[in-house]
Amino acid sequence: MIFVGRGALLGRAVQFALSTGQQVDLVCSDDSEDAASLARSSAPYAVVVDINAHADRLADACTDGIVWSINNRMIFRAPVLDSGLRIYNIHNGLLPQHRGLPSVAVLFALLNGDVEYGATLHEVDAGIDTGRVLAEQRFPIAPEARYHQVLMRGVHSCHQLFQSSLQAVVEGRPLTHPAPPADVEAPRTGYYGLRALRELDAYADHPAFARATDLGIFAPYVPEVAEALAQLSRTTTTTPPPGRAGP
Repeated sequence: MIFVGRGALLGRAVQFALSTGQQVDLVCSDDSEDAASLARSSAPYAVVVDINAHADRLADACTDGIVWSINNRMIFRAPVLDSGLRIYNIHNGLLPQHRGLPSVAVLFALLNGDVEYGATLHEVDAGIDTGRVLAEQRFPIAPEARYHQVLMRGVHSCHQLFQSSLQAVVEGRPLTHPAPPADVEAPRTGYYGLRALRELDAYADHPAFARATDLGIFAPYVPEVAEALAQLSRTTTTTPPPGRAGP
């Protein structure tokens, strides 16, 4: 099997797979800072910019036809999708309501008043977080939960979901996502990419804004959100109140 992604979550998944006796054929990361930690693993690794440029290498290296996408920001395109490999993504968020970047989805989950968050295992197709859902690990969002708390629990849920799903995927056992009861309303569909951050100014007076933007220890790891909040703060500071002229 092959792993594609970045960071500690990727490393933990690789180590767990190795500890259960799985053959890890290759680990690909787009973050050069992962090189040192990956080098300590017994698995071959490569730092890549575009995973699709390595489609032939992936197909040649993979001995079981399985590719895991873990904390991965690279988008799989036709060269890899058409290779015959089975690609599975562990997504930090519930689908389809939390598609896109988890760093942004968590923020809007809190602003939207979502009562649940979690992790999702799904097949990868040509869309972004649109493949068939195979399994979930849900948890409730506490009424006063803050951004960093929900994102951290989402990270833990991702690893737990990978651990509980690995053997079934390897053995080819079906991971059937249970259909919701007929009387339960279908979840909304939401996509949260970088463009969604442009809407933050509309939520500045939202009662959950302080909680939803409390990045905590994640501030260095979600630079796109931190910069958007910094920009919003600068704009708010330099905009004169109504009825008062600026300098």
